[in-house]
Amino acid sequence: MKLLITGGCGFIGTNFILHILAKYKDYEIINLDKLTYAGNKENLKSVENDSRYTFVEGDICDRTLVDSVMKDVDAVVHFAAESHVDRSIENSKEFIMTNIVGTHTLLDSALANGKKRFHHISTDEVFGELGAEGKFTENTPYDPRSPYSASKASSDHLVRAYFHTHGLPITISNCSNNYGPYQFPEKLIPLFITNLIEGKKVGVYGKGENIRDWIHVDDHSEGVDLILHNGVVGETYCLGGDEELTNITITKMLLAEFGVGEEKIEYVEDRKGHDFRYAIDFSKITKELGWKPQRDFEQGLKETIKWYKENEKWWKPLKEAKK
Repeated sequence: MKLLITGGCGFIGTNFILHILAKYKDYEIINLDKLTYAGNKENLKSVENDSRYTFVEGDICDRTLVDSVMKDVDAVVHFAAESHVDRSIENSKEFIMTNIVGTHTLLDSALANGKKRFHHISTDEVFGELGAEGKFTENTPYDPRSPYSASKASSDHLVRAYFHTHGLPITISNCSNNYGPYQFPEKLIPLFITNLIEGKKVGVYGKGENIRDWIHVDDHSEGVDLILHNGVVGETYCLGGDEELTNITITKMLLAEFGVGEEKIEYVEDRKGHDFRYAIDFSKITKELGWKPQRDFEQGLKETIKWYKENEKWWKPLKEAKK
């Protein structure tokens, strides 16, 4: 099989490419990435000389370029997205272009080039927020509450429309918060880890009571792999880690791992429209495809800390460039 991976130089896309090349010795990958601030070619240095891997720098909104890489592939796995909520609050234009217009461009090209198998990566944030009880399922009504989640919700609707209108063979996965190696140090876990490595404080929104479900990126990769090969066309699958934790709980776990106290916490003004709780019911994919998360969060967190400690040359330049 020959795959087109969009956004493969980003956090989740990188880990997925490494997973596929390690597992399937006869697969080929074309990685189309614009190399925005969160895309890093160095992520895939270990496979850049692999004859099965091709990198193409470019924008998913560029129809001519997209057609050129789409024509010879069997399937598309669409990771490329602007994904940081804070940035979408400050300026949402890039989110509209990449997440909506870019997805539309890919769908049109997949349709025009032979109805390519198309898997779309989405987020649990399209569902809005939960109260103290309940979990998101594939049937939860959409209720996005940030420009980021609204743009992802729009792209999900477009993908489904191309299935119903044009018969494009699509699947969608909505996933909870990911963590693991190669995550750009603006998201909570890598930001806090790298700040603590540097001896800095960590900034916790509000009282840190917001709850997220956490999934290791390797579990996510395995879920997407399974959906791509065995998922029912036209269906959506929710992927979660079954690890609901408050932000302050994660913060204290990190402080304990670094042997420092709560003096390292700096409480900051809460994010606008900050959703209270996300949680995923992934029973559908467990029942239909046999997937469930394998990584324990506490152990996964220790391994993630170790990775960032051993890879300062990777993340330090990224934090410097962000200043």
